[in-house]
Amino acid sequence: MRWYSRRGFAALAGSVALTAAMAPSAMAQTADPEDTALAFDGAAYTTLAVTIDGAPVNVRKYTEVCYVANPTAVAPRTGITNTRCGYQSMNVFVPESALGNQRTPLYFAVNNAGWMASYIRASVSAGATYNSPTSNVGAALKAGYVFVDVASRSRGLVAADGSFAGKAPAAAVDAKAAVRYLRLNDTKMPGSAERIVVNGTSGGGALSSILGASGNSAEYLPYLAQAGAAGVDASGRTTLRDDVFAINAYCPITDLGNADVLYEWLFTVLNTRADVGQNPSPATSAAIASQFAAYQASLGLRNDDGSPLTVATMLDAIKGEVIRSAETYLKASAANTIPALGENFVITGGGPGGGTPRNFVNDWIDVDNATDTVRSVDMKRYIDFVARQQTLKPAPAFDQVGVNGLTGGETNLFGAANQSYVNFTQYAWDNNSVAGDGTGLDDTGKTWAQYVAEPGTIVDDQARMVNPMAYIGTAGADTAPNWYVRHGTRDRDTAFLVSINLDRALDADSQVQNLDYRLAWNQPHAGNYDVPEAMAWIAKVVGEAGDPLAGTKTGEVGGTVPATLSLTLGAPASFAPFVPGVARTYEASTFADVISTAGDATLSVSDPGHLTNGAFSLPQPLQVAFSKSTWSAPVSNDRVTIAFKQDIGANDALRTGTYSKTLTFTLSTTAP
Repeated sequence: MRWYSRRGFAALAGSVALTAAMAPSAMAQTADPEDTALAFDGAAYTTLAVTIDGAPVNVRKYTEVCYVANPTAVAPRTGITNTRCGYQSMNVFVPESALGNQRTPLYFAVNNAGWMASYIRASVSAGATYNSPTSNVGAALKAGYVFVDVASRSRGLVAADGSFAGKAPAAAVDAKAAVRYLRLNDTKMPGSAERIVVNGTSGGGALSSILGASGNSAEYLPYLAQAGAAGVDASGRTTLRDDVFAINAYCPITDLGNADVLYEWLFTVLNTRADVGQNPSPATSAAIASQFAAYQASLGLRNDDGSPLTVATMLDAIKGEVIRSAETYLKASAANTIPALGENFVITGGGPGGGTPRNFVNDWIDVDNATDTVRSVDMKRYIDFVARQQTLKPAPAFDQVGVNGLTGGETNLFGAANQSYVNFTQYAWDNNSVAGDGTGLDDTGKTWAQYVAEPGTIVDDQARMVNPMAYIGTAGADTAPNWYVRHGTRDRDTAFLVSINLDRALDADSQVQNLDYRLAWNQPHAGNYDVPEAMAWIAKVVGEAGDPLAGTKTGEVGGTVPATLSLTLGAPASFAPFVPGVARTYEASTFADVISTAGDATLSVSDPGHLTNGAFSLPQPLQVAFSKSTWSAPVSNDRVTIAFKQDIGANDALRTGTYSKTLTFTLSTTAP
């Protein structure tokens, strides 16, 4: 369960020393001395002749434009010619119709499928032919948009020094750095950096989503400064923005920290894994799926009708989206029909048989093709159909390495640069069985809860910083105002719940002005299969936004309250010296001042355990109590007494020296 929280840390020794984490200082607006190295060279282009819909088009190509001043040099490998900046560059393609146009959109394409590192690519090549109804590249160029192919670091990338340079949140940092480059050079380049439209599929859809959700979040500034991004100095002060105008995302593999939970719940709640003979680890699936109800409740999401989106209503929500998808498809063209019950779906691509057409009997959706309506959907048979037409991932689906003999998934996206991988979910961490890999309960002796409670742990921060759900609707980030999200009804790569939760969260965010979400009828895990529809949507939102050079259209006065969870711990307190051979209860206390702007708040403490003195520990556990620990409304400077109690028995053996224990105090909320 991922809640937003702020932590203070308490160290208990002979005295009780308590300190609180400091909030980051406010951003200062100063120039970035590295920006001069990132100036766009408008003369450094070659001209490509291509054909779009039968018509010749000239396109200027700006090749491998490095968008950071301190790129990560990578280890040489086959096919990688630019080891200096090949993973932090962009190819910029300007159709001749966009020359001198400072208003046209920048079509910003990210390509890191599976959250893998994406080397610089060229979607436009000399002599190529494009059909705009089926090619998003051709459609963007035909519309007069500047097409930007963006490379980024991510998992699997090995640096020249042998370190793993693509650990989260590297991909998000690089995408933000590319946006900042475009903003820095906005007046020097065709197109408008105020009209950046981000396109991506799968891992690219996830990268698009986190880029759209976390605009201008100060949390990324230290990483941007390290990379030498435009508008960020060495101290993390910023002069440029990295929010974007629109997101065009397909089947986003996102919310990775909870994706295993969503996946196992979807494919076990109706017994799907067992039905289709794809249940290699029943106990694993059951244990992971059991976390879903609590996680879903923690999100506090609602459907369009205002009803809560919970474990009790999720199947109905999926069913409603499937019905809407089918009926939208039927109404789009008189030629569109859906097989009647007992007839076959003919599916090509994916699963056994590869590109060979395969037949699947329709036993799950009853439609009236004459009226373009759905009569009924059998959800159990529908989810079985999804699993039969393409083999399910094993359990766990995403955090696999070290569990049940698995070696795949996204586990190597996480950990420090000197670690091949680190498990990033509770189940995988607690059940890792690979001795000596440095991750998991087996190697560290710490449970997941104990591990993430430690101040130096980074994996929970990494998971949050690639998760749009952690930023949507929060005061610390600017959400993109326009979203077009599609997720195929046959996609088994990630659970439908991921995109449905994303949709509901965006719908509740007041910054989002246009939201077009749908399960795409009869589509697998894929993207850009609906180019005319997607491009029409882009043209619509661009038109509605008006002239990006026109300046502010409206003036408002108002005030906002930033999301705040503040926990300030009081002055040090101390136990009296422990006297050997004398039964006594020792007491000490301090206080905590609580400030919360959330709808609720809870103060908690990590497992107190036992005070220790080197290899010795007190037999009796340390006790911690609060005078108050829950709030159901915002609160300011509410003082809480924290009482510590330690029982010493007459026969307890005491070692000379200081007994101590580090505690973590957490102020958290489920309604930020």
